[in-house]
Amino acid sequence: MTIPAFDPKELKVVGHKFGFAGGQVPIFDFPVSPREGYRALMERKPIWMVTGVESQMFTPRIIPDNVARALVFEAQPFDRDKGGGKDMFGIDWEYVPVAGGSMVRPGKPFLEDANEWYDKVVWPDIDEWDWEGSAKENNGTYLTGRQFTSAWFQTGWYERLISFMDFEGAIMAMFDEDQQDAVKDLFDHLSDLYIRMIDKYIETFPNIDYFYMHDDWGSQKETFFSPALCNEMIVPAMRKVTDHIHARGKFAELHSCGQLMKQVPNMIEAGWDAWAGQKMNDTQKIYELYGDKILIGVIPDPYDPAAASEEEQRQHARDFAAKFCDPEKPCFVNTYAGDLLTVPFRETLYEESRRIFGA
Repeated sequence: MTIPAFDPKELKVVGHKFGFAGGQVPIFDFPVSPREGYRALMERKPIWMVTGVESQMFTPRIIPDNVARALVFEAQPFDRDKGGGKDMFGIDWEYVPVAGGSMVRPGKPFLEDANEWYDKVVWPDIDEWDWEGSAKENNGTYLTGRQFTSAWFQTGWYERLISFMDFEGAIMAMFDEDQQDAVKDLFDHLSDLYIRMIDKYIETFPNIDYFYMHDDWGSQKETFFSPALCNEMIVPAMRKVTDHIHARGKFAELHSCGQLMKQVPNMIEAGWDAWAGQKMNDTQKIYELYGDKILIGVIPDPYDPAAASEEEQRQHARDFAAKFCDPEKPCFVNTYAGDLLTVPFRETLYEESRRIFGA
């Protein structure tokens, strides 16, 4: 694909998108579609610095987890206050408006011991979900092929264990030698389920580009478990899924909250193409250490947009571009940096990145 040199006309605003930090985010007149621009990043051949306006999430209501977690994005609007209820395993979630999300009511875990899952877990029949009806509603409407589209998996491996056992039970099961084999087996079976779902997504929705999977591993200050334990217990199950995603010609991004610098090597070994850590992570340092092996969502140096002049905002963007627009080691702007991305910052970052990557 031959990309023309930057033309200032590309800064024309041709649309807007709702931003993660609120407000309407401008979409520029890119030289290729947003989808092609994002794919170029994932293939490590960037055309401009991706900021997230190029992508969209797809979480259809036919997947019980999406309703239970109160996070449905598709053609038909969804009232989040109607979220909650049973997930695909029959676990009951409660939507908490003040938190903007759902949680399993603690205190009465489905499993007291991980070894119980063999007898208690009822695996969902994904063919019972109305894939055909969802395709009719979303293909060509919400899923136009214009944006780089991710199918979200709301509950990964360790998070699924938490939903079954509550947090205390799940973390003990990871460490308890009498439960570890059962946990590994459960995670492997979850991988098989997720692979079947991935195939169904690809067959049903041709414009799905990548799979974005949630599995939180840490708190504000530290990871929940050691890298060695994570490598033993979780990485093999994840790798089984990411290998399949890649074999199907798609990409895989991990969402994992918490202070996880120690776990980035495990993310790489597990086969993830990208990860954007929360603000408690030094994403710039993580990029320096691992950006040649996994695409990192980097947060720019902090500044006060309300107090900064337009020229100062543009200079912040130039400084960021000079440091992180490396054609040989690409990255993207972290979702959690939304409050720093003023219109002047976005314009300047886009222009600078286009010039650098087009050189």
